[in-house]
Amino acid sequence: MFRGFIFDLDGTVYLSDALIPGADRVIRLLREGGRKVVFLSNKPIQTREDYASKLTRLGIPTQPDEVINSTFVMTNYLKKVAPGAKLFVVGEPPFVEELRRAGFTITEEPKEIQYVVVAFDRTFEYHKLDVAFQAIKRGAHFVATNPDRTCPVEGGEIPDCAGMIAAIEAVTTQKVELIVGKPSPMIIEAALEVMGLKPDDCILIGDRLETDIKMGKESGIATGIVLTGVTDEKTLKESAIYPDFIFQSIADLQDLMVWR
Repeated sequence: MFRGFIFDLDGTVYLSDALIPGADRVIRLLREGGRKVVFLSNKPIQTREDYASKLTRLGIPTQPDEVINSTFVMTNYLKKVAPGAKLFVVGEPPFVEELRRAGFTITEEPKEIQYVVVAFDRTFEYHKLDVAFQAIKRGAHFVATNPDRTCPVEGGEIPDCAGMIAAIEAVTTQKVELIVGKPSPMIIEAALEVMGLKPDDCILIGDRLETDIKMGKESGIATGIVLTGVTDEKTLKESAIYPDFIFQSIADLQDLMVWR
C-alpha cells in the first residue's frame, strides 16, 4: 500500500481555476486513510503560500509546507551554492520577490550579475533577453526553474519556460547549466524529505510523460498518468516513457485505493 501520494497540480488537480472533478474527494479520502499528500508544481509564478491558498479555495485544505514548487527548490539551491549572489531574473514578480526575500540582490547591470535565473515569464520581452545575453557573455551562470514547453490551462495550453530558455540559448550559444524543477531529482528529493518517506513508499501522479513520469521512473517511485492535462492516449501509445498506472482523471484513484 502506498503511504505517500505526490500530485502534480496543473492538469492533474486543476486546470486554471477549475478543479478536476473528484480531486477534492480523492485527496480527502487519502488523508482520512492516513496517507501523506504533497503537491508539486514547476510553475514559479506563485509562492507556496499562494498555491496552498488556491487549493484551499478550491476545496482542498492545504498548508504551504505541503507544496513543493520550483521557486522553493531554486531558492534553496542558490542559498547553498551562492548565498547573497547578484541575480538577474527572467521571471514574474512573485518569483523575483521570493529571491529578494531570501537575501539575493536583483540587478540588471550585466557586469554585476553572477546568475541569470530563468523561469516561466508571461512578461518576457527583448530587454530581458538582452540583459540575459550580456550577462551570460560576461560569464554569469545560466540556471532555470523548469523545462516545460507548455502549461496546461482551461481550454488548451500556453508557452512555458522552455521558450525563455531556448531564446537565451539561441542568442548566447550557451546551454542552460541546471534546471531544478521536474524532472530534476532535486524537486522529488524535497518532496520525499517533507513527507519523511522513501521512494518505494510513494506514487507520483501527473499529466506529463517527459517530466512527471520520467522523474518518478528515475527516482524509483511508482507513477500514474492522468489524461486531463497535456498527455492524451495517442501521445501515450507513441511514448518510450510509460507509467505504472493510467487514469482518465484523478477521480479514478478511488479504485487504486481499494486494491493497492
